[in-house]
Amino acid sequence: MLQDYFSFDERLGILLPNLLLDWEDYSHEQQQAILTEWECIRGDIPDRIKRLEFSINYKQEQLNNEADFIVSCKLNSEIAELASIINDLWIWFRSNQKVSDDVKIHG
Repeated sequence: MLQDYFSFDERLGILLPNLLLDWEDYSHEQQQAILTEWECIRGDIPDRIKRLEFSINYKQEQLNNEADFIVSCKLNSEIAELASIINDLWIWFRSNQKVSDDVKIHG
């Protein structure tokens, strides 16, 4: 049932909320189930970020030792994409904290 409320984002590598109704249109029980699942997903975001940071560090080390311009450009592009993913993950991690806190307080 909870899979109806989340969809996997290939780029970010996590499930993201995919709510088809306005929040108020979900029952209290549905809201609590969605929030519980989101908190589990959200709790894994820092670990996902650490893995991506490890990949960036590895690619930066490769870049430091790379003499081929084309390969260097490719590595730079990959590093930029990983950094963009990390940025988006932090946005999801932070922006939904307020929503979760508000619903728990008012729910």
